[in-house]
Amino acid sequence: MSGRSQASLLLVLGATVLAVSAFSGMYANYVRPGFRPALVAAGAVLVLVAVLSFRREQRAPRVAWLLAVPVFAIVLVAPPALGSYAARRGDAAPPPAADHRALGAGVTDLTLGDFIGRATAGGSLAGRRVGLTGFVVRAREGWYVARMRMACCAADAFVLEVAVEGASAPPEDTWVRVTGTWAPGRQPAIRASEVRPVERPEEPYELL
Repeated sequence: MSGRSQASLLLVLGATVLAVSAFSGMYANYVRPGFRPALVAAGAVLVLVAVLSFRREQRAPRVAWLLAVPVFAIVLVAPPALGSYAARRGDAAPPPAADHRALGAGVTDLTLGDFIGRATAGGSLAGRRVGLTGFVVRAREGWYVARMRMACCAADAFVLEVAVEGASAPPEDTWVRVTGTWAPGRQPAIRASEVRPVERPEEPYELL
């Protein structure tokens, strides 16, 4: 690959990284939010190196931009955050450690990890109203409110899911907020008193 072609590819790579991290929240579909400063810095360095290379190599040939087609696809046809398809085929996350802080008298919003940890340990959810936010995964026996949990990036994500009882299933992959009470049983479950659609969060994953 010529120096001009390398500079062209570096420029597009750097611009793409900046587009998904500095100028949008698209990066959160793939990595932890804490990686944003590193991505912005990496994108800026790539653009700077490309500009300096262009100054030495002058104008890049048009054919060099064909190398950028796969990179443009990341922005133009970017895959969304993992959803129900990945949840069905992924491994379930091990039960998180229980949070033993007392819950208030009203509705307490919990992460799915916190709810599952408390449900596994038993006791702290009894008689308490909670709110859970996640996407819908439909199954033969009912449906689940689910969310993916990641340590580093989407590649290592595990599924967290809570069975929903007492409410009809919304369309698959719809983001919902489920309000209800813990339903004791063999699997973490919530007996719903309300299910309403919500916007997908800017940070769709729960973090380890």
